[in-house]
Amino acid sequence: MTTPELLSPAGNLTKLKIAIEYGADAVYASVASFSLRTRSAREFSLETFKEGIDYAHSKGKKFYVTINAFPFNGQIEPLKRHLQTISQMKPDAFLISTPGVMSLAKQIAPEIDVHLSTQANVMNYLDAKIYHDMGASRIVVAREMNLKDVIKIKELIPTLEIEIFVHGSMCFAYSGRCLVSAVQSGRMSNRGSCANDCRFKYELYAKNPESGTLFRLEEDPEGGTHVMNAKDLSLISHINDIVKSGVIDSYKIEGRTKSEYYVACATRAYRMAIDDAMTGKFQQEKYEYEIATLKSRGYTDGYLVSRPFERIDTQNHTSSLEEGTHQVHAISEDGEYIKCKYKITPNQAYEIVAPLDKSIKTCDNEIGKIYNENGKFWLEFKRLVSKKGKVFDEIHSGNENEIKLPINLPKFSFLRKENL
Repeated sequence: MTTPELLSPAGNLTKLKIAIEYGADAVYASVASFSLRTRSAREFSLETFKEGIDYAHSKGKKFYVTINAFPFNGQIEPLKRHLQTISQMKPDAFLISTPGVMSLAKQIAPEIDVHLSTQANVMNYLDAKIYHDMGASRIVVAREMNLKDVIKIKELIPTLEIEIFVHGSMCFAYSGRCLVSAVQSGRMSNRGSCANDCRFKYELYAKNPESGTLFRLEEDPEGGTHVMNAKDLSLISHINDIVKSGVIDSYKIEGRTKSEYYVACATRAYRMAIDDAMTGKFQQEKYEYEIATLKSRGYTDGYLVSRPFERIDTQNHTSSLEEGTHQVHAISEDGEYIKCKYKITPNQAYEIVAPLDKSIKTCDNEIGKIYNENGKFWLEFKRLVSKKGKVFDEIHSGNENEIKLPINLPKFSFLRKENL
């Protein structure tokens, strides 16, 4: 059985490099205004986008370009120019939502694969076959699909690659087809600028149409309820069973607008889970522990392994975001210095999180010490010395001074502490 692909988000060039360092086989990203994540698309220029594609290829990884927004007539000509420009950068595939854009991409760049976005909400083998016949080499099936139906598609269309989402934010609307943001704030979710209105607090009322009287139905101390706030998807506990099915070609992590630590930790956890499942060494608790360190809206296993009507835990009604079990305190992009993300204090132990294939050396010197305890590496600073030689009592987020490490760590290492 072939090891499936792990596909991670690349919200900018740094996150792209982090995803690859932490085990991604491929990344996906966008530039300009033809993606469903316009915020992350603005993180790239055409120059850095080309740099990202070249970087991924230099590491033997693949790069998929998201062009999955739903264009109006007035955008077709700019879209043609965009496809021509991006095709010259030689990405591995375009991720597209509509038949018309797919046809256009095939005309302009027939040598580049087309992957069909989950926004096309393919739910059955009939639709899958039509898109495959049109030229889609891969389909990202609708998030409402269950594994039995995916297996059926693979049995009937074995040449079609199948990709699923395994982790990340879930939309309240069916296959992400939401209009709430457009109605309330004029921001079009299907054009890449969703305002996440489903995460807001709402108040519920009953109205008597004869008298016009309005009654508030629900109240809590914060003045509302998160009635539409879907929990985040997490299939980390089910990876062993999904891998054993042998029908999923790519496991996709959502999160181009999430933090560097999110990209690193989620990629690292799913890399471990997939590899361990392939070798018969699956350890569910280990991966669940890592995923729990991330901020989330609570977790649900979505639709793939169980139906939503079988339980009532798919919505987080109490908050739009929950803190994870750990706080990220710093990141080291170059391995020599750290940049503070929260707070760094001398004589405090911070856990080191690094790419799986990199080693960490222990040390004890005037700057600090690094040691191994219970299979984890820890760092304690004795002195906080900046690159310019300034000494600090402590460092907080917002302080731009880079702080010297006692010994070089792997690039893109993080320091974290458990929330007590």
